[in-house]
Amino acid sequence: MAETVRLYEVVLRDGLQNEDAILPARAKIDIAHRLVQAGFKDIEVTSFVRPRWIPQLADAAEVVRGLPDAPDVRFWALVPNQVGLDRALEAGIGHVATFLSASETHNQKNVNRTVRESLEGLRRVVQTAKGEGLTVRSYISTVFGCEYEGPVPVERSLELATQLLDAGADEVALGDTTGMAHPAQVIDVLSRYVDAGIPLSRISLHFHDTRGTALANVWAAWTFGARSFDGSVSGVGGCPYAPGAAGNACTQDMLYMFDQMGVRTGVDLEAACEAGDQLEALLGRPLPGRYHRYWQGARQRARARTA
Repeated sequence: MAETVRLYEVVLRDGLQNEDAILPARAKIDIAHRLVQAGFKDIEVTSFVRPRWIPQLADAAEVVRGLPDAPDVRFWALVPNQVGLDRALEAGIGHVATFLSASETHNQKNVNRTVRESLEGLRRVVQTAKGEGLTVRSYISTVFGCEYEGPVPVERSLELATQLLDAGADEVALGDTTGMAHPAQVIDVLSRYVDAGIPLSRISLHFHDTRGTALANVWAAWTFGARSFDGSVSGVGGCPYAPGAAGNACTQDMLYMFDQMGVRTGVDLEAACEAGDQLEALLGRPLPGRYHRYWQGARQRARARTA
């Protein structure tokens, strides 16, 4: 039986939150339909944060209520605190993600709280969400380094992951928020987590391509045994509170790599490219994903040959 991998798509949340353009809810819902048709089974669609923090996602409830009827797809929303969770529950979302940073400075700039204060609040959020029957993933940002503080000790993120999982989180997503990770470091971090008793089945990897290492880091994690990766269609994304952070790992880059390796993703690469092309038109700027750019060029060359 062929190996399989789970791709968790974040373009509608992590992708759009750093864009100057604010897309209407209808456009986001249309992209969600395309992602479902492409075969994605985990799609993060929005964030229930204060609209003044992230105005690009101020229409969270409207987007959730307009999502396609797809019983086999898990639609996710980010929640910063109990207020965000209450809004998500009211909108009818079934899967939520929490977030905090392993870096004190980044956490302060992101949510204006110490890491300890964030952890205490999120433990209660996780427990409440689980009590409501929701699935919970917990992001830990800057696991692999921080632009403000530099290297982040593995022990720091490992302690946070352990406490969040103990609180009831179904999985943790280890974030390379600033794109500082390299393959050897990725394997070292995963080794430390496994040695501490956290199975790879409860870990997802969330890489950014700031320094051009996202796909190499995915490959390194794959060879170690990780099977869950976050991606953003056409490499859209970035963190408003991480200076210089570029887009997320490009979903099409991962799809091409895994397809060529004979690894099953369940996602149609061509359909993902079509979604990326539509998103580029909506945002009105060229998108950075490498396979996205290749695919557009190949399509243009094919049209020229038949003209």
